[in-house]
Parts: sequence; structure tokens; C-alpha cells
Amino acid sequence: MVVTDIGKTVVTTKGWKPALALGLCAALMGAAPASAQMANSAAMDALHQALNLSPEQEGGWRSYRATVSAPNRAQERRRAAARMFPTLNAVQRMDLVEAEMKQDLVDFDRQSRALKTFYATLSPQQQRIFDQRTLPPAQGQRGGQ
Repeated sequence: MVVTDIGKTVVTTKGWKPALALGLCAALMGAAPASAQMANSAAMDALHQALNLSPEQEGGWRSYRATVSAPNRAQERRRAAARMFPTLNAVQRMDLVEAEMKQDLVDFDRQSRALKTFYATLSPQQQRIFDQRTLPPAQGQRGGQ
């Protein structure tokens, strides 16, 4: 972290939590979760169709889809936290950011387990399709363009 004190620039690792919190605060104010792209119903429908799943794989698909579609609660939490920020002191904001990060990790772990379970049921060809269709767009691109 770079800290400026009366024209001096000092590099230090002290204060990384506040810097991280500030970055997360900015994210809380408007960033969408990474899974938002695939939580989109049309994108999920297109992926489902492209995978051409067998009847035996459909149950795994339904479970995976339900899990990755659940993070809408995360967006609601972020909006509520953003509304609270102006009313909180610095310590309370840090506690809120920390709680958000912990919940995001719980959500990420749940999604990761669902992905791994479903992915293991796919054939190598289906895995290639899944990998291609779920790859985030390159930086600066939108909608896979």
C-alpha cells in the first residue's frame, strides 16, 4: 500500500485491511457478483441447450442451476449495506465489510461445490462446451462480444 504523508511516499503493508475495505466498499456500491452473467435465465437456458444433457444429468443440472441462481440475495445484501454506509462510523463500516466478505466466501464455497459436482457428471465434450460458455468476457468486452 502506498501512503502519502506531506509529500513523502512510503510503501507499507500496514493498513492493508482498511485499503481492502475501501475497495470492497466501492464494490458494495455497485459491482455485480461474478456469477451474475450465468444467473441470467436466458444464458442458463442457452447453456442447458448447448450441453444436450442426458436424462441422468438433468437432476444435477437442476441442482446446479438452483445454486448459482441463488446469489440474488447477495445483491440485496450489498444494496442494504450501501444504504447503511452513510450512517455508520469507520469501525462499524469495517465490521460490515468483514461480514459481507465472510458471507461472500460462504456463497462462493456453496457455488463451487455445486459446480464441481455437476461438472463431474459431464462428458469431456460437454465440459469443453461448459468451459467455453461460462468463460467471462475479456476485460472491456460485454456480453461475450
